[in-house]
Amino acid sequence: MSALVRPPRLVPGARVAVVAPSGPVAEERLAAGLDILRGWDLDPVVQPHVLDRHGRLGYLAGTDADRAADLQRAWCDPDVAAVLCARGGYGAQRMVDLLDWEALRAAGPKVLVGFSDVTALHRAFAARLGLVTLYGPAAAGVDFVKNPRTQQHLRATLFAPETVRTIASGRPALVPGRARGVTLGGCLSLLAADVGTPSAPPIARGGLLLLEDVGEAPYRVDRLLTQLVRSGRLDGVAGIGLGSWADCGPYEELRAVFADRLGGLGVPVLEEIGFGHCDAALTVPFGVTAELDATAGTLTLDEPALR
Repeated sequence: MSALVRPPRLVPGARVAVVAPSGPVAEERLAAGLDILRGWDLDPVVQPHVLDRHGRLGYLAGTDADRAADLQRAWCDPDVAAVLCARGGYGAQRMVDLLDWEALRAAGPKVLVGFSDVTALHRAFAARLGLVTLYGPAAAGVDFVKNPRTQQHLRATLFAPETVRTIASGRPALVPGRARGVTLGGCLSLLAADVGTPSAPPIARGGLLLLEDVGEAPYRVDRLLTQLVRSGRLDGVAGIGLGSWADCGPYEELRAVFADRLGGLGVPVLEEIGFGHCDAALTVPFGVTAELDATAGTLTLDEPALR
């Protein structure tokens, strides 16, 4: 794998667009998130359908066409420097193929921020645009609105990315060792669902795979990892970093699954990097070259996520 194109960092006064590519958004939390962004001297612009709810499918923030149109409009606006997703949930997969990828490419590199279900967009932006993206908090998410550490880490990544090039783990290595490669990954269940789609890479050869999820019992985590192994998605992976596993059962049961499914790959595996569906979640970039040192408990980027 090769490193992808890094978008420009943000500067004070930058305009950022807020979109809802997946689930419906709570208006009060959106308002709180916008206040935080304005406090960073950003100019947030909410796209027209962010507060929509699908008429029949209440788990979607409006129709697929409207959610795609919001993202398309925001990305192609020359005055917009970044697109922030308001929340995850479910739905990005349904609208990703409605986007005009040639128009998105012509708009040039910009910053995309989101996590969870937005994994589908991270994968598509990497495969179709060759662009570094940020797996970070939702602009209307509880953790972003309430947790200063989450806010500060995203802010530093956006404005001064050279200050957050190393992320430390709180646990000893599941499998010790060091590996270098290009970061990729996201929510495990979305990566498994991506298998066989146009945005799925053929393999993770030479990559550092970063995984997390929420609400998946240990046996389902086993099933999802087994799907990635059997489909060849993990062939040649250089190393694996594990984030949060909120509401996925007792961690020692999960650890046994990780050891069983990942331990035999012969690559370093680092636990508890601190990104994903957890309190005080950190922002991690996808598409940059990094070193994963499972023995020391660190993930260190070769260069800042944004240029």
